[in-house]
Amino acid sequence: MPAAATGDTVLVLTHQDVRSVLDGHEVSILDAVRRAYILHSQGVTAVPHSAFLRLPDQPRDGAMALPAYLGGAGPTAGVTWIASFPDNIERGGERASAAIILNSTSTGRPEALLEGSLISARRTAASAALAASALGTGQDAAGVTLVGCGVVTFETLRFLHVVHPDLHEVTVHDLRRERAGAFAARVARELPSMRVRFEPDRGRALAAASLVAIATTAATPYLDSRTLRPGALVLHTSLRDVTPEGVLAAVNVVDDADHVCRADTSLERAERLSGNRSFITANLGDLLLAGTTGIRDPRRTTIFSPSGLGILDLAVARFARDRALRANRGIRIDDFLPARDEFLPGRADFLSGRADVPPGPAGVDGVGGRTGEDRDADFAAPGEAGVGERLTGAVPA
Repeated sequence: MPAAATGDTVLVLTHQDVRSVLDGHEVSILDAVRRAYILHSQGVTAVPHSAFLRLPDQPRDGAMALPAYLGGAGPTAGVTWIASFPDNIERGGERASAAIILNSTSTGRPEALLEGSLISARRTAASAALAASALGTGQDAAGVTLVGCGVVTFETLRFLHVVHPDLHEVTVHDLRRERAGAFAARVARELPSMRVRFEPDRGRALAAASLVAIATTAATPYLDSRTLRPGALVLHTSLRDVTPEGVLAAVNVVDDADHVCRADTSLERAERLSGNRSFITANLGDLLLAGTTGIRDPRRTTIFSPSGLGILDLAVARFARDRALRANRGIRIDDFLPARDEFLPGRADFLSGRADVPPGPAGVDGVGGRTGEDRDADFAAPGEAGVGERLTGAVPA
């Protein structure tokens, strides 16, 4: 991105900017998510565990941070900050809100800030659709049951229709009939080839199709996969709906076992119940990389449980940013960041020995009385020298 005289340019994309560059590009989004999964399987990503924030007096509300690095051609680093406040639905708003920061992998400086709720929903939907495509939807591929009538469920239906164009029969179940009605109206507007039927009884809804997509706000498991059709495929994007016994009885495909078996998900409960993770059959990235099929058992339910890896946000956010730049969308802020020489004039010469720049009263970088060396040492790995030690060759006692 171009640099201005007063600092590097940061691109800001609003929700409408993001929507304008993503709409109609489902195939490209699927490809971006597929490549991210394959890179993860190949070991050229970094995905630390998510950090969770719980509000002490609001047990249903919270937020999580998903830092990530996506390697390969045009490497990208960044973080997604997603807040979930389910009561927003009662106020006429959306449950989740999000922001994504993309950082330069050369300087670490932020390059773009994107409103992230649509990116988060569509990368989740794309991952579910990729799993359905890789695993197969069974003989009645024309039908799907959707449990939960929110944004993620709608986007999942959109992406399922891309990978399975013959999908036309949709059974929906939601605890609130009015939400199901609004969902059906939106499907009629945006996906007119779909025929939607509301089923108030969950058992009958689940029996209506062998492909089931679940995206709810449930915190306690309620669904035993053994009650589903034999051989059903469940896209379990909300992660806490299936009982641990139901998980253990199923063929389980995940996107990352370490990430999905935490935060009291159904799979973590299954791990606690069984004492191990041997119930996990396959990783989606490995299946996509190898082109493997045929792991489903016609007598058992197959469950895909995606943890929501931050690399998927990066992949779709990078795609959105690149399209926005080409289309001249978004707001470019030239002075969002400090100029490179604002705090440390002559630092490069100082470090190379070509100039003598004494530290100011608050330390070499004027922040909190600590030198740049101090903080560089903070970021060094255990046993690794900090910047000052690498320059001098000194090794601490």
